Amino acid sequence: MPINFHDKKDRCSYAKRQADSSWITKILEIVNPRGKHVVDIGCGGGIYTRAWARLGAAHVLGLDFSEQMIQTAQELSIDYQNTSFQGGNAISTGLEDKYADIVFERALIHHLSDIPRCLSESSRLLKSGGIFIIQERTPEDVGVPASKEHIRGYFFEKFPHLLDIEYKRRPIKNDIQEKLRFAGFNDIKEYSLWETRRTYQNFSDLANDLRERTGRSILHELNDEQLEELIKYISIKIPSGEAIIEKDRWTIWTAKR
Repeated sequence: MPINFHDKKDRCSYAKRQADSSWITKILEIVNPRGKHVVDIGCGGGIYTRAWARLGAAHVLGLDFSEQMIQTAQELSIDYQNTSFQGGNAISTGLEDKYADIVFERALIHHLSDIPRCLSESSRLLKSGGIFIIQERTPEDVGVPASKEHIRGYFFEKFPHLLDIEYKRRPIKNDIQEKLRFAGFNDIKEYSLWETRRTYQNFSDLANDLRERTGRSILHELNDEQLEELIKYISIKIPSGEAIIEKDRWTIWTAKR
């Protein structure tokens, strides 16, 4: 069954990893966050909220609809004086007009039933000249063949029904651009990013991460027996005794207010 973001047992699922240098390099190509006010909508456990803070933002507000995620984010960000967190909904944040210089939404919109309202709310939050950044996987991204780096591809090789689920919930590129224009955004640009998710010293480390379903909501569609079948399947595909650098392909859209 789908992940329950309000469940205490999943409160660290999107929390303890650090944003990789591949993400940081791409973001700095897009925008200079130094001295800016950033809103991270759908912040989860604050991984990217903290990343924006380390990049020099004046203040980063992490917003999430899950009280469990907000609690985790606050606990893990105690040393980040330029961050704060609060509960809120992506289509009705409760924040004032023109609150932010940058609005960031990563792995969020595929969970939403009303994307246009989310985009309109993000437009409302931005100052004139502000930038909106969406990071999501499209059907083209999730459909990349499996490899030692693209571990997620093995999920779909072993259980094709998972790919059907992904295709149905993932946004179409042209559709997102059209919705951004309708919400009043301009100067819309699109980028592709291979983001390093994590480096594992050996397959055992990867297997443990998969068993925890860490940061992989699609694995909540499998029961424990199926998950063990998947781990065994991947173990056959990947050479043993070698470090594994796991990457995911993303699409990034930027748009200006």
